[in-house]
Amino acid sequence: MDRRAWRAASGGAPGDGVAGSRAMTKHVYQFGRAGTDGRASMRELLGGKGANLAEMAAAGLPVPPGFTITTEVCAEVGAAGALPDWLWAEIDQGLAGLEQELGLSLGDAKRPLLVSVRSGAAVSMPGMMDTVLNLGMNRAVVDGLAARSGKPRFAWDAYRRFLHMFGDVVLGLPHEAFEHAIAELKRERGADSDQALDEAALRELADRYLSIYEANGQAFPVDPREQLERAILAVFASWESPRARKYREVQGIRGLVGTAVNVQAMVYGNTGPRSATGVLFTRDPATGERELYGEYLVDAQGEDVVAGVRTPKPIAELAAEMPEAHAELRGLAEQLERHFRCIQDVEFTVEEGRLFLLQTRTGKRTGAAAVRIAVDMVEEGLVTREDAIARLVEPAHVDQLLHPRFADEARYRREGLVLAKGLAASPGAAVGRLVFSAEDAEAWRERGERVVLARTETSPEDVAGMHAAQGVLTTRGGMTSHAAVVARGWGKPCVAGCGALVIDHRLETLTDGTLTLAKGDWISLNGTTGEVIRGEQVLAEAVVSGKLDVFMGWVDAQRVLRVRANADTPKDAAAARKLGAEGIGLVRTEHMFFEDERIVSMRKMILATDVEGRRAALAELLPHQRADFEGIFRAMDGLPVTIRLLDPPLHEFLPEDPHAQAQLAKAMGLHPERVRQRVLALEEENPMLGHRGCRLGITHPEITEMQARAIFEAAVAVAADGVAVHPEVMVPLVGHARELAHQKAIVERVAREVLGAAGVEVAYAVGTMIEVPRAALIAGALAKDAEFFSFGTNDLTQLTMGVSRDDVASFMPQMIEQGILPEDPFRSIDVEGVGELVRVAVERGRAARADLHLGICGEHGGDPRSIELFAELGLDYVSCSPFRVPVARLAAAQAALAIRRATG
Repeated sequence: MDRRAWRAASGGAPGDGVAGSRAMTKHVYQFGRAGTDGRASMRELLGGKGANLAEMAAAGLPVPPGFTITTEVCAEVGAAGALPDWLWAEIDQGLAGLEQELGLSLGDAKRPLLVSVRSGAAVSMPGMMDTVLNLGMNRAVVDGLAARSGKPRFAWDAYRRFLHMFGDVVLGLPHEAFEHAIAELKRERGADSDQALDEAALRELADRYLSIYEANGQAFPVDPREQLERAILAVFASWESPRARKYREVQGIRGLVGTAVNVQAMVYGNTGPRSATGVLFTRDPATGERELYGEYLVDAQGEDVVAGVRTPKPIAELAAEMPEAHAELRGLAEQLERHFRCIQDVEFTVEEGRLFLLQTRTGKRTGAAAVRIAVDMVEEGLVTREDAIARLVEPAHVDQLLHPRFADEARYRREGLVLAKGLAASPGAAVGRLVFSAEDAEAWRERGERVVLARTETSPEDVAGMHAAQGVLTTRGGMTSHAAVVARGWGKPCVAGCGALVIDHRLETLTDGTLTLAKGDWISLNGTTGEVIRGEQVLAEAVVSGKLDVFMGWVDAQRVLRVRANADTPKDAAAARKLGAEGIGLVRTEHMFFEDERIVSMRKMILATDVEGRRAALAELLPHQRADFEGIFRAMDGLPVTIRLLDPPLHEFLPEDPHAQAQLAKAMGLHPERVRQRVLALEEENPMLGHRGCRLGITHPEITEMQARAIFEAAVAVAADGVAVHPEVMVPLVGHARELAHQKAIVERVAREVLGAAGVEVAYAVGTMIEVPRAALIAGALAKDAEFFSFGTNDLTQLTMGVSRDDVASFMPQMIEQGILPEDPFRSIDVEGVGELVRVAVERGRAARADLHLGICGEHGGDPRSIELFAELGLDYVSCSPFRVPVARLAAAQAALAIRRATG
């Protein structure tokens, strides 16, 4: 079937025959020696790959010519059955320019032009979308290519590759059928590799591949223009593939209209021993060391390097095999770094000794590498400190550096627990139960299990399971394999190409020939050394030092937002301070009541029948609270500590199980029915909206009194030892100004009593959490009594959106997948709704009290995107978990730099 017949059978294309405004809009951009339309700044329109190809071509680098179809076309015709005529008109112009530059023609058997058709979104999504190579082939073209090159084996090798890739990617034929066919042929011919198949074998393989088409009811399209049209549509359609959508969800990529399509002249690394193909990074993406890092294969095409079919060679060996190409490659790598001012991930091909660059993009790298590269590039004069902060290190990179390592590597080696050693593809330590499928990795993670995903090799379909896993193990593939690249980008430990191990995916086992591990067995990975270790090895906390300290010093010099930590114990407070916390933004006092001795006193208080009984129980709790506060004040000497008064409902401190209730009654000398009745009395239909927060302090003021006394007695004690103490007492769940006034009066009365009796002056503040929407709306009234606001964005999100964060898992993924919500509002703040309430509260609060101190203490305090909003709104600080503090520091600096750029 030729292209016209296929288009008619497919129902034509949207917009066929429509002119008008189409003529005014450019959809295809050329790049090559004859002329280049685009630039690197056009990423949104041309995608990252197309924009960088245009930039390289304009700079005169050796880039095969081609053209890019814009991302806007993906949004408009991506799901169509055929390309519209208005687009074909521009594609024909692009093809004409390409053919004229090269003196070749698509479909011309004597002077055949072959092209690659590749995706390229504005944000790099490696391996997530489709590619077709060697497009433009049929039997006549094979003969012409063989005659023109003088290498018939090369021509048939390109043809069999195209048949496989087009059938798999474009027509959806089973990939396994093609793999089985080549495996069978190699077995029959006694060939140990694809390279060992001669011309006759490749002819036979092409026939077998064509029979796969027939067996699946598909005809191979011999018309190169039909091939091109269908490949372009397939690449556009891959934007909405499950793996691409999952990758965007995992990476938080949003707001893009689609992928561009790059049609580029083929160059061939599979013409013989003077040809090669490879991937390199301009610096080591694992460590950041300034040396070329990558792999290549002689007599191969690009997919061979990443697919693990053959073992690639280290890029350093190219210097001996092809010294001229290696020297040119080194010079081009330096040129690319100077131009793009970041580590580059480069695909290259050597065709009969001539070097070509197929693409470049910012290299995905580990956190350690990102920080080292940033510091080194500043010292080398390639970038400024501000540029390094804004572009070269992401908050996720800093987060990676805080991941744990093995506590004692020498021990597991001494005890002979190393099962095998593969390639150290992505550094770090991972411990988990062994699983063999992406689906199991996700399911086990959902139920709270830590897992390690083991695969013969990973593919883009495994991306969700890789994200769910603690680490990834493969028995095939190299340092630039799919597993290695994706794991490094996410900061997940990965051991790749561990050929000493054999995985049986049917039996779900892994063996070294002597010992066999089954699904669910514990396994540990050392991604820094490549070791695969038996058992559940002990992890130790990461150590933050070296170049990270230098980089974070630059970060702190740029940011305006202060960063505090949420911490409930002296240990957590000390850890937070080491990581750069400038105070405690949230001490949750209720967490202190659950230890054995304390929970008994807490339950006595709840079960007491009168105020005197409650006060007696609270008196038992007082020394414990005081000691906790003393420890935190000492750890944060000189820094503010915000202490939230009791927040959760009382029923959370009592057992729900009847047997546990009976045991509690026996321990307290009470009748079991008394305990049961108290539990029933405290039950609420919706505890989140019930008797909690400031409402507890109003109905039971003795609780607020005890906590205030513990705070100020602790302050007096540490002040006597020379500790600079700055307590901030925070009243939770306020929605009415009189609620805050009621609780503030108690706090101030107790403060006068304690401080007066001790004859000590301690500066303190009383404020409130803004977590009820009404509180945001009446912020001006609250500011009359509140010296500070701390936005509790967890509850504010729940109450504003009418959803419980404990129950969203059943519907939130579908809401995001269908585009109803851009992302989980508990992960990144809902700017239009919750964010607007924060804005209202900031404006009204500061209008009433100019010196009102403003902070955030919900989970959003550690989210970089949310921090952008908080910086824009002029908050004074964010507060997050201790190990998110460095992440928040960097995000705050990036937000400050963005604001300065935007305001001139």
